[in-house]
Amino acid sequence: MLLVLDVGNTNITLGIFREEELVASFRMTTKTPRTSDEYGLTICGLLNNRKVDISDIEAVIMASVVPGIMHSLKNSIIKYLGLTPIEVGAGTKTGIKMVTANPKEIGADRVVDAVAAYDIYGGPLIVIDFGTATTYDLISEDGSFLAGITSPGIRICADALWNETAKLPEIEIKKPASILAKETITSMQAGLVYGYIGQTEYIVKKTIEESGIQGIKVIATGGLGKIIAEATDVIQIYDPNLTLKGLRLIYNKCKVK
Repeated sequence: MLLVLDVGNTNITLGIFREEELVASFRMTTKTPRTSDEYGLTICGLLNNRKVDISDIEAVIMASVVPGIMHSLKNSIIKYLGLTPIEVGAGTKTGIKMVTANPKEIGADRVVDAVAAYDIYGGPLIVIDFGTATTYDLISEDGSFLAGITSPGIRICADALWNETAKLPEIEIKKPASILAKETITSMQAGLVYGYIGQTEYIVKKTIEESGIQGIKVIATGGLGKIIAEATDVIQIYDPNLTLKGLRLIYNKCKVK
């Protein structure tokens, strides 16, 4: 079995693959400081809860945008699973050609998403990840990473709305039945969700227009992405496990034959 870890700014998402099948996935918060022992015990507890024998884990691969926790996290894998994890970074074999001005600045999560979308769905495509930040990445037909756009994520926008105002409450982020809101909560939901739908549609259409590339598919992932994907026809496919699948694909590209 293969253990994959997507270390994001808000959550660490873990997945267990048996060959190509994702047999289990779970999350833990990123922002809680942990020692290597705390990480190790938490990961082992999650695995045991899903009836996954730790001895069946043969390899570990991870991608991170949070360098501050990686020392403890990697040591936990070594100490508790007896394995040295592969960390996706500069020099990792991915099959994606980075043709941006500074390829090293592209986050590992974006590279992993690009690998998964390109290998599974083919190019040209736009990959949208609705995470802590929302990223839009343009991948060519030959697998070149051409451009990327970054915007505040939906939850960041929501946090700003209720934390920076005196009287607006914290709300559930969901699409209201109508944009014609009649009271405070649905008016906030309408502004957040319909506003984000508008942002998504404009960025996708502008990216296609300026690139001049025809036949672009749009693939989305990320926690709150389902809300947006279901409300617009510019997104063809919503794949909630895209990043985990990408980590498995990169592992297969890297492992010794």
